[in-house]
Amino acid sequence: MSARLGAQTLLLTSNLDTIGQMSCNPAIGGIAKGTVVREIDALGGVMGRATDRATIQFRMLNRSKGPAVWAPRAQCDRTLYRRSVRQLLETFPRLELAQGMVTRLRIDGARASGIETADGRGFTARAVILTAGTFLRGRIHLGMDTQIAAGRAGDAPAVDIAQHIESLGLTVSRFKTGTPPRVDGRTVDWSRVERQDGDGIGYRFSFYERVELPPQLPCWITWAGEAVKDIISRHLKESALYGGAIASRGPRYCPSVEDKVVKFPDAKRHQVFLEPEGLDTHELYVNGLSTSLPVAVQLEFLHAVPGLERARMTRPGYAIEYDYYPPTQLTPWLETKAIEHLFFAGQINGTTGYEEAAGQGVVAGINAVRRLRGEEPVLFGRDEAYLGVLVDDLVTRGVDEPYRLFTSRSEFRLLLRQDNALRRLLPLGERLGLLTSAELSVAEGRLQDEERLLATARTTSITPRQAAPVVGPSGTELAEPTRVASVVRRPGVSLRGLLEAAGVTVTCDDGILASAEIELKYDGYLARERQAAGRLAELASFVLPVELPYLELQSLATEARQKLDRVRPTSLAQAARIPGVSPSDLHNLVVETARWRRRVA
Repeated sequence: MSARLGAQTLLLTSNLDTIGQMSCNPAIGGIAKGTVVREIDALGGVMGRATDRATIQFRMLNRSKGPAVWAPRAQCDRTLYRRSVRQLLETFPRLELAQGMVTRLRIDGARASGIETADGRGFTARAVILTAGTFLRGRIHLGMDTQIAAGRAGDAPAVDIAQHIESLGLTVSRFKTGTPPRVDGRTVDWSRVERQDGDGIGYRFSFYERVELPPQLPCWITWAGEAVKDIISRHLKESALYGGAIASRGPRYCPSVEDKVVKFPDAKRHQVFLEPEGLDTHELYVNGLSTSLPVAVQLEFLHAVPGLERARMTRPGYAIEYDYYPPTQLTPWLETKAIEHLFFAGQINGTTGYEEAAGQGVVAGINAVRRLRGEEPVLFGRDEAYLGVLVDDLVTRGVDEPYRLFTSRSEFRLLLRQDNALRRLLPLGERLGLLTSAELSVAEGRLQDEERLLATARTTSITPRQAAPVVGPSGTELAEPTRVASVVRRPGVSLRGLLEAAGVTVTCDDGILASAEIELKYDGYLARERQAAGRLAELASFVLPVELPYLELQSLATEARQKLDRVRPTSLAQAARIPGVSPSDLHNLVVETARWRRRVA
């Protein structure tokens, strides 16, 4: 993102061969996450484009529910994804790639001014963005006895930079995450597992490209039942998590198999997905069996899973513990409050998931450049993008477990759909200069096609006789000619079917058609959400000065003063979302802010 804005940018990493490495599950997207990928793409990021080049199975999750929670998810070829990311990055003329382990920051006063590496090199920079993932003092756990210093399996941890940042006075904490074992697909009994094919709809995450998809593969479903539960229960004290080797919190929404057995004792079985790692390998990712048990125990419980009785384990699962920095130490544009021009993005901020990390990279990359140029930071509103929900949750509320996005975290999820990310964010991308002229031309063409389709639906009438085959069974017929835009609001009625029945030829692609249909079907609900977003915008327009002395504002409750002083919200809307700040505190905060402004004027 910084290179797109014209800044000379160095991407420095400990191993150039692992740029784009999918450390855990080889999949992109999912609930809310898929929408984030499309938002990243709308602004010029490469995640969606790389995913399209690597997709070996696609599914739209939550199809049975409303479009506000539809979630695109792609199973990826791990090698193709990594190769695509590297290839895409190397197309940016202002982006340089280099290999080296960063050991410390250069600090000029209270401002970051560069970095130094383990091999003795130094780089001067006007801003530094740290995106260290699980590498900061990372430690792998396999049972109680095996601990390996690593950022992930096979890669050394980043220890010196972690110690250096802690010495600068930032608060440090620890989280853990994990990964399951992998197995050789040639040793699976396919007769005992259930096949799960993709949707086969040719979906693309990128709005700007339509690359050819790789060959498609199925996934497979099996179960961890009573036999697996019994093995894990017997060996629970050998787990690093339950034996006491790990004290830090893990992700609640991606629990280890030990967590499942302990926390859901009444569940008779737990679903397990066998997911292909790629087109050129038989290796399968055993989704649902993340663990920190010893290798011998992993083999034992794998062989108790239907279909895996004779499976060969190619790689064991493991837990990994790592440093993160509680994100209330950051501004809403992801700059550290303690050190100017130092930005954090990704798991270093207490999040989990490729998509959340990439979204933070977008925010940090854009704002690092804007800070250097003396321009106002770009803040994404909660009603504008899941990027806004993500960052606001992190810097306002903080984290007590690895943070994961869900549609339920958004107050405006019908506005923030995966299909309309381009419409929401293209104006910002264009204003900032993030997109090339060719990309702008493609995007504007898509939106114009959608506008023409909406206008056609709103001006075209359909007769009862024309509509009857599309509208459905007796009792629902039209009484008179009616606008297509009105008829399409009926459940199960398709926009394409109505337009074609009315004699209109539909030539746009399925993505444009689907987005237009949602806009028409949910027109009333969307209007109400936009009104609610407008009320939020009024709160957001009340700016809180950075220098406001919260601890001196005696009309506010003590808890509110302390939390406001720690977070330092930029607006009344952000202050309202801080736990412990009451409506009366907000009212008094408005009064106190007015008094303070008069005093310092």
